Amino acid sequence: QVQLVESGGGLVQAGGSLRLSCAASGSIFSINDMGWYRQAPGKQRELVATITRGGTIMYADSVKGRFTISGDNAKSTVYLQMNSLKPDDTAVYYCIADKSGARYWGQGTQVTVSS
Repeated sequence: QVQLVESGGGLVQAGGSLRLSCAASGSIFSINDMGWYRQAPGKQRELVATITRGGTIMYADSVKGRFTISGDNAKSTVYLQMNSLKPDDTAVYYCIADKSGARYWGQGTQVTVSS
């Protein structure tokens, strides 16, 4: 089992920045990928960004150039730096970790961007 704990969400004005963190614990050996999804009210959960153990990164088109994902293997932690935030970025952000064919989810952290 892998446990994921997110932090760093909150309320910010449009154009502002937030940094999310996700710390993995438990059976973290051989975690392949980590990343972030988000779910806005009334919408489906969508991919935001992922990073592999080898450092390969993928972003959703909607966040390219504004969000940066990074990882610290020693701390088993993944970060999401979010800049130039827009009201459309308002959502619950979930951390994910993939290991041995299973996907683990964090409890989510709320990000609210006011106009």
